[in-house]
Amino acid sequence: MAGTQGRFRRLILAGVPLTPIGYRKDGRPIYPVVGADERDATNSKGPTLTHSQSINRLREITTELERLGELDELNPEDETYFNELRSEFQTVDKHRKWLERQAHLADIRSAADGMSASKLRRERGFSGNTGDQGERDAILEPDSIEDKRFRNPWDLDNVRTFGRSRESVNEELRSRALSAIEQMPSSTDRVREAATTIVERFDDKDATLARMVLAASSPAYLRAFSKAATNRLHELDADEQRALQAVRAMSLTDSAGGYLVPFQLDPTVIITANGSLNEIRRIARQVVATGDVWNGVSAGAVAWSWDAEASQVSDDAPTFAQPTIPIYKAAGFVPVSIEALQDMANGAGEVARLLAEGREILEAAAFTVGSGVGQPTGIVTALTGTSSIVTSATADTLAAADIYATQSALPARYRARAAWLASNAFYNRVRQFDTNGGSSFWANLGDDRPERLLNKPAYEAEDMDGVINATQENYMAVFGDFSNYVIADRIGMTVEFIPHLFGTSNGRPTGQRGWYAYYRTGADSVNDGAFRMLNVT
Repeated sequence: MAGTQGRFRRLILAGVPLTPIGYRKDGRPIYPVVGADERDATNSKGPTLTHSQSINRLREITTELERLGELDELNPEDETYFNELRSEFQTVDKHRKWLERQAHLADIRSAADGMSASKLRRERGFSGNTGDQGERDAILEPDSIEDKRFRNPWDLDNVRTFGRSRESVNEELRSRALSAIEQMPSSTDRVREAATTIVERFDDKDATLARMVLAASSPAYLRAFSKAATNRLHELDADEQRALQAVRAMSLTDSAGGYLVPFQLDPTVIITANGSLNEIRRIARQVVATGDVWNGVSAGAVAWSWDAEASQVSDDAPTFAQPTIPIYKAAGFVPVSIEALQDMANGAGEVARLLAEGREILEAAAFTVGSGVGQPTGIVTALTGTSSIVTSATADTLAAADIYATQSALPARYRARAAWLASNAFYNRVRQFDTNGGSSFWANLGDDRPERLLNKPAYEAEDMDGVINATQENYMAVFGDFSNYVIADRIGMTVEFIPHLFGTSNGRPTGQRGWYAYYRTGADSVNDGAFRMLNVT
């Protein structure tokens, strides 16, 4: 029968093991009702279908039963098949109702809890500050459906791809990535929150970031990286070796060598979570790039107009542009003695901390005065030579009037969210405008630098001009809306372990080892009109 054969084909495609329980007179096999109940694996009865699969199967059974019901007479085989379908319909429908009850119960539990995920983690024994993890009571606190589904989100062998669209598979990978972030070891609540934001805001249609999170955040990979960072690759077990291979297969690294820093230790994630020492990064717009160039969209203000009744509306569309920011490679090297490496308590964590500190020092200069050639374009470089320059009223002299002139030159639509960026030497000059308590008085000598200038935040960039030189341009302060200065980070810092360093004189080992690290980032202004830069010249 065509209907019976179609049913067998569907079961085979679904990956169901088909063991005959008997054979018909013509030699065709008779198969049992499908499945093993996930609620009671020892009884091996009932379907293991998801809710959507149950609905689809019920529709298939109904169609087949209606076909058989339209026949005037059923032969014995058709009668047996009809009874099998009736029995299967009752079993699958019972399972569907159970799934719906569990889903409703999970919603009720969630509403009754009334607490955030981070609070729930702390009550279950997770420490938000130290990253320590505890075990929850499996009896008093049973798994929800999602907990059961993604108890091990890193086990991608359970991801079914046959018969599913690419969008559906990628959506499951994102769900697994978010679940992995909640469970990843050696992390804190702030890191988890930052990582969640990165995946939710910047993952692309191919789930590139989700795939990287799943590969680089697993406990097995964290152990493997820790061993690789301390030259103990010979101690890798089978799971750790597979984890290393999975991460090296990630195209996001653009490298066949080295070891990708675990996602929870990646300096980009750590800086996003804990705040940057580089103050320009605090106020700039930060995005994540998954390619070699970040492509954005910018537009001028929409030109609204007054239109008469029943008249054709004027063309008020803005002019769109597509700014691009190239991504450049930065590299660093961390040498360490063999003795220090042997005594290091947490090799992976220490390496990540050192790399993050070195990265911030490098970026602080690049985001301020970077040339844009082989490195990010700094805000000063981006504005040099544009109409955003405000020249001091008196040559080579900084006065209070210049501060007001810079602030006044910025259009009002940007002024509401504007901030100052200058060196500490510039702010000290401003403090000396008035020492007698007049209209230009800013702070007492015993006070620290005020946080606001003309009631707008004042941030520091030590690489900006702090000394007025008569023979050159002195770009001393930038005032503007820094959401128009974009920093594009490419997630994924790669580290290569160098087992021995050699002296330059005789080429002999120095008793040191080291880590060579590299990552990629870029930055540039996407709207120069949102800034004004004071040139004391």
